[in-house]
Amino acid sequence: MSAMESSRTDLAKTSPGTPATGEPPSWMRSHWGLLLAAAALIIVLLLPTPAGLSVAGHRMLAILAFSVVIWMTEALDYAVSAVVIAALMAFLLGLSPNPANPRVLMGTSAGLGLAFSGFANTALALVASALFIAAAMTITGLDRRIALVILARVGAETRHVVVGAILVGIVMAFLVPSTTARVACLVPIMLGIISAFGVNRKGAFAGMLMITTVQTASIWNVGIKTAAAQNMVAIGFIERTLQASITWLEWFIAAAPFAMLMTIALYFVMTRMMPPEVRDIPGGREAIAKSLAELGPMTFAEKKLMALSLTLLGFWSTEGVLHRFDTSSTTIAAVALMFLPGIGIMTWKDAQPRIPWGTIVLFGIGISLGTALLQTKAAVWLAEIVVAQFGLQQATALFILGVMSLFLVIIHLGFASATALASAMIPIVIAVLQHVATPGMNIVGMTMLLQFVVSFGFILVVNAPQNMVAYGTETFEARDFVRTGLVLTLIACALVMLLGATYWHWLGYT
Repeated sequence: MSAMESSRTDLAKTSPGTPATGEPPSWMRSHWGLLLAAAALIIVLLLPTPAGLSVAGHRMLAILAFSVVIWMTEALDYAVSAVVIAALMAFLLGLSPNPANPRVLMGTSAGLGLAFSGFANTALALVASALFIAAAMTITGLDRRIALVILARVGAETRHVVVGAILVGIVMAFLVPSTTARVACLVPIMLGIISAFGVNRKGAFAGMLMITTVQTASIWNVGIKTAAAQNMVAIGFIERTLQASITWLEWFIAAAPFAMLMTIALYFVMTRMMPPEVRDIPGGREAIAKSLAELGPMTFAEKKLMALSLTLLGFWSTEGVLHRFDTSSTTIAAVALMFLPGIGIMTWKDAQPRIPWGTIVLFGIGISLGTALLQTKAAVWLAEIVVAQFGLQQATALFILGVMSLFLVIIHLGFASATALASAMIPIVIAVLQHVATPGMNIVGMTMLLQFVVSFGFILVVNAPQNMVAYGTETFEARDFVRTGLVLTLIACALVMLLGATYWHWLGYT
């Protein structure tokens, strides 16, 4: 059983919904989230279709309400929820009048086509390819070797070990484009260090090290375009709706300063708010060196994967500068090379069990959901309400950024997946930005800034899968994660506002 599964099992054991007598809860109590989502769907469907909104748009709002509740309550597995959403889109849209010709129905075939339109998005190819690269790292053990090599050079002082854990997280963000995969690799290494050092597994140092590891991953999800799937969701909507593209290097130039400043803030927040109980760890360097020695010499497969990863990183960083190959195309080409005989690093049989296919399904349907909200004008209708209610029509860019950031931070408290959050909210964000009359505002840049906020899963353990992986180690209390996460979120929001006020102007994004 994985760390995430173990943590969820433990949470289930202590859930207030489980009767003290040990009797299994009733079906209704066990599936209250599904019932609530169905109720939200039906209520929205029964409401009169608002003026200026098509029937298809009205039904997409009902599907959006269903999706948000399902994702917030985790009533269904994410992959299952994606299939259910696709079915709802097929029939509810299929039986709706065609917005282009209201005298005829769209038809279930057209509805299903729209439900699966997200799978034709190039961003999906990048996400799927990234998961294969992460699998290759795990299969060859290269991710573990990179982490141990870095940690072996930082020393045995606790503050040096923390810096080493941060450096490992940063390096891995460049090479392993999957947050959960990165953290899943690093958690056992950190547990090994804690054990080898002989410190209390439930002590301050162990908790600080584990929280630092997972928060570093979340911070660099913002700094690197290919580090997280939710970035690809935003890029997909930007390309399709705004007819603009953001290269890997452009994203890095814009976002890396934020990630670097947040990394510095993370170090001071963690070392001040969770000071370790010891200053030096006897035998720390020797313990890491022993773990590294157990790996043996670098294998030929590791060398090939390292060469391929660095070459791919070179293509990513020079996109639009030295060549015109987009990130998705170069990544899928690298994955193809991994499977070729002779060059190959792994076989399909090796990779297939390690690929989280549910993530790919969720990503595709999530893109489709947002696309349908835009095409049926449901997102536009919502945007008009938001603009009017919050007085954003003539507001400054900074005020709009502040209001939208606060909204995204609050709603993220109910989401366990930033990918799902981006799928539901980024189309609405784009529509809102298109409906304000603020002169000179760059919608692409503002959408990108707000996408940063989508990745702020710093506060609750349940805000991101990687948080759950770390929490499953039982090295820290949820309250420690919350109190340090709140401070990190405040700093992150302040930095976003600072970017919007200063640095962003230099890049031409506002």
